[in-house]
Amino acid sequence: MTDRNDTPVTVEALLAAKEIVVVCGPGGVGKTTVAAAAAAMAACHQGGKVLVVTVDPARRLAQALGLRQGSGVERVMPRVFAAAGVVPRGELWAEMLDAKQSWDALVMRHAPDPVTAKRILGNPLYQDISGRFVQSHDYIAVERLYELHSEGTYDLIVVDTPPSRSALDFLLAPERVADFFSSRLLRLLTLPYRTRLADVASRPFYYLADRVLGSQFFQDIVEFFILFQTLSAGFVARAQEVERLLADRRTTFLVVGTLEAMPVREVEAFMDLLPVKGFHLGGLVLNRVLPRYLSDTGASQRANRLCSRAGKLAGSLCAGPMPGFDPDLIERVLKEVGTNFVNMGVVAKREAGQRAELAWMPSVVASVPELEEDVHDLVGVLEVGRHIWSWGGP
Repeated sequence: MTDRNDTPVTVEALLAAKEIVVVCGPGGVGKTTVAAAAAAMAACHQGGKVLVVTVDPARRLAQALGLRQGSGVERVMPRVFAAAGVVPRGELWAEMLDAKQSWDALVMRHAPDPVTAKRILGNPLYQDISGRFVQSHDYIAVERLYELHSEGTYDLIVVDTPPSRSALDFLLAPERVADFFSSRLLRLLTLPYRTRLADVASRPFYYLADRVLGSQFFQDIVEFFILFQTLSAGFVARAQEVERLLADRRTTFLVVGTLEAMPVREVEAFMDLLPVKGFHLGGLVLNRVLPRYLSDTGASQRANRLCSRAGKLAGSLCAGPMPGFDPDLIERVLKEVGTNFVNMGVVAKREAGQRAELAWMPSVVASVPELEEDVHDLVGVLEVGRHIWSWGGP
């Protein structure tokens, strides 16, 4: 379903119109599940080859899709879909990225020669921090996205962005990598070792660093930065290409959040930044929201009637279908049920208002209710998918 301007108004239409979907948002809001659900629904209903990529340390995606616990691209087998009662039109593939292995591959790709690559990979500092520095997981995810899209193997790629301190880390990762290679710190550490004419003003810094860190450790640091700077041209060029891909019309961003205070603020900041960076905000998925029936005025009125008539109902129940029960206890239970329903209705109405406020920009807004069980298999993934797939209203 699309509007008059051919703008997608459902997740289904959005995915049909794009080649890359970046699922992003704050940590702990269910991005991994939503990414898997969107990819699984696309494979089931739209066909083609669909790939979902994640850098999720908890490996929840692998467990939900019945995959092995290793990294690499792996197909979700037809028998897994059959066990969920589904026959997909297309194929679903998944890849769990390993940050350390991915950084090693980048070093091998961008190093000027095999000897330099071997020295970088063998440097103690690189071995210690290669999985943690310069927004490692975020950059690895976006770098791998670029590589996969360039190969042209898949009709749709859905990327589950890594858990981060901030939802903005993924967007800023290419820019930060480029900034790292042109940083003042990198120049300060390497300049005296790349020229015989060291700046006199820098000598106290090196003297102090040598005393505090120790000669060998400081030498490892300097050697690491000198070697790593040989990768600068390749990394900077690729970071720029990655940014262009993220801004390409074939790429869209699907923001995931909850209606809790902190996630809402991050979602708002994320949606503000996307157009500033030239990226396409495709849609918003609000996870773990209260069911709509709780905000129904008629249902709240009936709950209030239950509270007011609890004593009479308790007497009737104890005289009929529930003989021997304590009428006072039954009355308290009925009042508690009715009161809780009314209170939850107040929260649900507040959530509805928040949803409307967050729906000011994207043409696609979908909600996933709080499910009774955690998602742990393809059945649960597809249940989430059905909630977001064809619904485009706040």
